[in-house]
Amino acid sequence: MSFKSIDDILASIQKSAIWEQDLFPRLLKCWTEVVGAKVGVETRPVSIQRDVLWVATSSAAWAQNLTFQRRTILMKLNHKLSASLVDMRFSTAEWTNLGKMGTQTNVLASEHPSYVPDDRTGKRFIPNAENPQRAFENWAKMMQERSHHLPLCPECQCPTPPGELQRWDLCSLCANKLLR
Repeated sequence: MSFKSIDDILASIQKSAIWEQDLFPRLLKCWTEVVGAKVGVETRPVSIQRDVLWVATSSAAWAQNLTFQRRTILMKLNHKLSASLVDMRFSTAEWTNLGKMGTQTNVLASEHPSYVPDDRTGKRFIPNAENPQRAFENWAKMMQERSHHLPLCPECQCPTPPGELQRWDLCSLCANKLLR
């Protein structure tokens, strides 16, 4: 066994770190091409540490599925990048698209045909805990006030959000009855 000088060891460590820093941007550029568009949307390479590629996944199911395919993906990556990655690890821990998903959900909710903005009356319903009957009456009154401005369904004459009338020419309940 031969001993190496500290200079040789430090040089090899620096060389390895520089190689990994150079490899990672190239890997990011070809990731979707190697794994496919569907997998590329659900995954994101996070880092390379000691020749192991760490990949964030959108769900545990994706992590498990890709764990079974990691040898094939590694062969493709090593061939494409002329690299020597030895393994891949998948985890949901670094998946950070939650903020984007939350805003997308809000946009989709406001585009739903049954969506009616809450702030028309400016009132919020606060149930009266002392008497359930009174709480229901207050809720019913508030719902009537909230729906007073809505156009009526031509079939059942109930207040209907404008989006439902634009989409089906009826309220969603009457449209559902017709579809059955």
